[in-house]
Amino acid sequence: MRIALGSDHAGFDLKTLLKENLESWGHEVDDLGVYESDTSVDYPDYGAAVGRRVASHDADLGVACCGSGIGVAIAANKVPGVRAAVAYDVTSAHLAREHNHANVLCLGQRLTGPVVAVESLHAWLTATPEARHESRIEKLAQLDFAVALKEN
Repeated sequence: MRIALGSDHAGFDLKTLLKENLESWGHEVDDLGVYESDTSVDYPDYGAAVGRRVASHDADLGVACCGSGIGVAIAANKVPGVRAAVAYDVTSAHLAREHNHANVLCLGQRLTGPVVAVESLHAWLTATPEARHESRIEKLAQLDFAVALKEN
């Protein structure tokens, strides 16, 4: 599976750990940066980059990290077609994929420990989006369409 991965400076160490795990699990990782944590950068740039990669189908799924996971999720969700979810534990990660068909997982380095983050990523990747939620996912897609129409 192709996974787009990005973080700001506050999520760099977590992104690095997740990248190692993704690659060890056999996934192809598209690391969109940052590549060091010494310089402060803007989280919207990295959340949106992950979102755009997923929405364009250049990646199957995306993972974005920042200090809390919230900022990159907000940025990723501005991209039509993205369903980014912040997860703080295995259960929320699993349900984000199973019930909400989240195609971007957002994690916070300052709020989620490394073991829980890796376990959450694994739970999200192995969860199967349930078909019984498809009508709700379609309503989310219609919201994307409505925003696009309004912008034009």
